[in-house]
Amino acid sequence: MSISMNGSNESQIVSTGIAGLDDVLNGGLPLGHFFLVEGEPGSGKTTLGLQFLMAGRTRRESVLYVTLSESEREIQKVANSHGWSLGGITIYEFTPTEDALRPEDQYSAFHPSDVEFQDAMQNILDQVERLKPSRVVLDSLSEIRLLAGDSLRYRRQILALKHFFTNRGCTVLLLDDRTATERDMQLQSIAHGVLMLEKVPRDYGRTRRRVQIAKMRGSVYREGYHDYMIATGGVEVYPRLVASEHKEETRRGISPSGLPRLDELWGGGIDHGTSTLLLGPAGSGKSSIALSYAITAARAGDFASMFLFEELTEMACKRGAGLSLDPRPWIQAGKLHMEQIDPAELSPGEFIQHVRDTVEQQGARVVVIDSLNGFMNAMPDEAHLPLQMHELLGFLNHRGVLTILVLSQAGLMGANMTTPVDLSYLADNVMLFRYFEAMGRVRKAVSAVKKRSGPHEDTIRELTMADGCITIGEALAGFRGVLTGVPSYVGSERALQDSDGTRR
Repeated sequence: MSISMNGSNESQIVSTGIAGLDDVLNGGLPLGHFFLVEGEPGSGKTTLGLQFLMAGRTRRESVLYVTLSESEREIQKVANSHGWSLGGITIYEFTPTEDALRPEDQYSAFHPSDVEFQDAMQNILDQVERLKPSRVVLDSLSEIRLLAGDSLRYRRQILALKHFFTNRGCTVLLLDDRTATERDMQLQSIAHGVLMLEKVPRDYGRTRRRVQIAKMRGSVYREGYHDYMIATGGVEVYPRLVASEHKEETRRGISPSGLPRLDELWGGGIDHGTSTLLLGPAGSGKSSIALSYAITAARAGDFASMFLFEELTEMACKRGAGLSLDPRPWIQAGKLHMEQIDPAELSPGEFIQHVRDTVEQQGARVVVIDSLNGFMNAMPDEAHLPLQMHELLGFLNHRGVLTILVLSQAGLMGANMTTPVDLSYLADNVMLFRYFEAMGRVRKAVSAVKKRSGPHEDTIRELTMADGCITIGEALAGFRGVLTGVPSYVGSERALQDSDGTRR
């Protein structure tokens, strides 16, 4: 149990057994009320119900699971799949047996629903009177709806059940699988609170699941959709991130890159508590520069975290080793976290939770997301990406984290390069990478084009990655049009030859 924001005491809130869902509910469910959990088959209602009861069992409460649609053996299989023991949880099964198939056991004078409905309700009430549980899960309402026969009788029975349980101080979860032809708004009006579990299919990859609190009388809760997943061990809910809830005083300062001339481009370096966008075409050096920031932080004793969407961890380590930036020693020393992300198997909420964990639990001072293109692939709708990133960057900035975002542009040179989504207005700093051609060679250029926290150089410098290191050259003073990828040389011929010769 926990204290809610409206000042109620601990005895008025009960935990759902799911930390993320308790966070969304501002501590848990109000004690002694009737709650509706809606979700289509496969959305995790049974698993959620069992976790709710196990949380009560942990507190030595009497708990009851009433199943009208599945057998006790099937419920046990669900528990076994998560490695749970249901000891201490009473499971009452009221389902038709094979005897109901015999002709002599068929009703003739009465409609079957008249007899079975009364039997089911009376048996449930008897179990409650006998056990006096503080938590009850009723699975599922679709069976009661069918047994009731008509909507009036069904509604009256649900109202009667509500009063019965409420008078006995029971906190009840009613599971509904949405098999009714029409959405039952009357049932939602009866319940004290409504939790809606949804499955959002994607064209490719794992189905996205999300939960919404549609109603919770007299309680403060976090509105909107919250991603969740069903993993071995139960339902895991990832609360929607609200940056304004995570403001705190943290250590600031400047984060060096390990490349003095690159720091000169930034006017001395990048401030902690800001976000930096590395923007440019594929292969222009963005990931290597991002890795340099992470390795430099690890060398200074800070913890850095990298999330890789496009590149295998092994390949990233091999590439870094070739530039004297081998991440493996720092990973082994516990100063660097490098995680490969599969966007087809990940929801945005789950990824954001991974980032939060490295900051809140491991104290990450540098976070690298390589790249935003991969994060976009985890989004069912690209239109929501700026909103997700706005909250994530706000959270990281409040925690004093230096955030490095890599975004690849389509195209290599010229005016044909396009950006899949414009996030430059969200980033505090923007560094632009470009290819350009000179003296029969394809070269790379880098420039700082935006820094909110202070002045920066407006020069364009050449970037080279050779001989086992990254080198930032002098300003390309003799060129015009480098950022377009189609430069023209306006300096002297000798200066160009000298410049070219120093790089061979």
